Amino acid sequence: MYGGQFATPASLLALAIMGLAGPAAAAQPLPPPVSPNDSTAPPVALPPADEPDLTPPAAVVAATGSRSSENAVRQAGDAFGTSIGREVSGLYSRERVRGFSPVVAGNVRIDGLYFDPIVTPSSRLVRATTIRVGPSALGSPFPAPTGIVDLGLRRPRREAAASVLIGYNTWHTPTAEFDASLPVNSTLSIGFGAGTVLENGFNKTRDHSYEGAFIAEWKPSAAFSLLPFVNVRETTIDDHGPLSIPQGNFLPPPLPRRQFFGPWWSRGGDTEINAGLIADWTIGKDWLVRAGLFRSQRVVRDQFANVVRLTSPAGIGQQTITGDPTLYNAATSGEVRVTRRIADGPRLHQLHVTVRGRQGYRRFGGSDSISLGTINILTVAPDVPPPVLKFGEQQKDNVRQWTGGIAYEGRWVGVGELSVGVQKSDYSKRIGLPGAITATDASPWLYNITVGVQVTKAISLYGGSVTGLEESGVAPNIAANRNEALPAIQTSQLDAGVRIALGGGMRLIAGVFQVSKPYFNLDTAGRFDVLGEVINRGIEASIAGPITEELSVVAGGVLLRPKVTGDAVTRGLVGRLPVGAISERVDVSADWRPGFAPGLSFDARLSYRSPEIATVNNLVSVPTRTLIDLGGRYRFKLAGNDAVLRIQATNVFDEKGFELRGSGANAYTVLPGRVTQAYLTVDF
Repeated sequence: MYGGQFATPASLLALAIMGLAGPAAAAQPLPPPVSPNDSTAPPVALPPADEPDLTPPAAVVAATGSRSSENAVRQAGDAFGTSIGREVSGLYSRERVRGFSPVVAGNVRIDGLYFDPIVTPSSRLVRATTIRVGPSALGSPFPAPTGIVDLGLRRPRREAAASVLIGYNTWHTPTAEFDASLPVNSTLSIGFGAGTVLENGFNKTRDHSYEGAFIAEWKPSAAFSLLPFVNVRETTIDDHGPLSIPQGNFLPPPLPRRQFFGPWWSRGGDTEINAGLIADWTIGKDWLVRAGLFRSQRVVRDQFANVVRLTSPAGIGQQTITGDPTLYNAATSGEVRVTRRIADGPRLHQLHVTVRGRQGYRRFGGSDSISLGTINILTVAPDVPPPVLKFGEQQKDNVRQWTGGIAYEGRWVGVGELSVGVQKSDYSKRIGLPGAITATDASPWLYNITVGVQVTKAISLYGGSVTGLEESGVAPNIAANRNEALPAIQTSQLDAGVRIALGGGMRLIAGVFQVSKPYFNLDTAGRFDVLGEVINRGIEASIAGPITEELSVVAGGVLLRPKVTGDAVTRGLVGRLPVGAISERVDVSADWRPGFAPGLSFDARLSYRSPEIATVNNLVSVPTRTLIDLGGRYRFKLAGNDAVLRIQATNVFDEKGFELRGSGANAYTVLPGRVTQAYLTVDF
């Protein structure tokens, strides 16, 4: 039986003979400049003993002026998740890695430094996002149980450059993006961008947004640099489509697409801001200091939850609209890290000392609800006038956390590596109404250990054990305690595997993992709370690289065997599988550049997933589905400038089904249907 192959942590630890697995070589013929720690970089050679390499481990360098070459298939180092601009490939995303969300957990980095995002910066500021799990997490001195989402900034270039993108899709959504970089003098370069999306969604909801970004790099010497940045996004119209919640063990009826089930006034808007400052300072020959200070905030105006509680599989139910007063959410976070490197012939020793901190503040609650009575979601929504909502007093949530850590990394060329780290975290949360504050405190010790053995030049083994203190997000809109911030949780992970260089740039990764966390979902009173512990055990595999000079592939799969334990399971109140569990996932992407047609390429993506558990009692599942996307690119010169015309159709066969929403709590929306988009990118 599959689960019996590694049913205990001890059996996983028995596999933890780990290997040197440096970042993989990219298949892109002309890859953008990358840093040593990026997954698309070629393997990093150790520096000579008298010339230690103290290059900051920043993420992907900006490619403003070369956006026409963006290709997530050819630039991916593995199949565990990569996004380059608008292009995406891989098995995982920043919202789902090994069954969990690293963003919700707080495992986000900006150019390798700790960042607590309220909202993630847009592609005007971030050029690439890499999911770091398995061997791609090696080189991170303080890994995290749910993996790491590493955001690589769009750094300004040393020469003037610009990129323009305009697009349109068959749902009548226009898109426009502009990015530019400009050297001011020999030490200062600036970058700026702007964009707008007037989105018309799959359920005919509108999401109209406008944004701008600014970034600068001041480098007065080769040893010191400062990188300030800011990204502002304003959403003027955000329609709130319905969530269907069956009041029994059944799925909603097939919902009509391209139909907005109102009311028309259930819409709002928000303002999102991300800003920060990164400093890198090389002191002498062997010392590196990296520091980052970041601010992320969101102000939401007129937020609504449009919920239809279905009493019949025929689509009949009660519609309730819940509105909120203005919501405010902000976090200040950052990290200071000092690294001492000692080169000793073929061996490199690194000692890291870090201090991370964050201060978060949320103002939420005070909502009011209005019932629109009995409706049928298969018909036209009732036309009702906007109500006068009576808001109550709002709760406040204050979070403070400091973490100090020390880590050692030792690498021996041709032999292996060792990485050991320990951290002490001090966490404090105060939440509630004035005079009724609830306090939560935690101060755990956290550790990580990684051991590696390079078996041959082509084969290496990897693995390790790591613990963490992570956030668990906020209660979903459909919960009785909607928007309430949930307590921090202690988590753990074991993983191990093998990495094989197949030759010609092809790379194979296969491994096993176990991630353990407290299990949150709706209890019998409708509160979103801890119901037990969830243990996700699985096998994952990736193969990526060029099969021939013309054809590149990125293919990955995961077999997951999750299990919920605890008193609620024993008493039959909770099923043995967590809501949102998907046992099998496969994602295959390919990019073909036929030699007989220079400038022309074709691409395809197949995404398969087995049934998804939809209810706490495990009696309802979202059915299996397979989605296929097809596209193509044509590269050419436009007035002497590099340009590409991109056309892509997603869900080509118009597969019908549902998406699970509300943190996986038996709330559904319709699966988006087929849509075709086209956009033109020109570099200057």
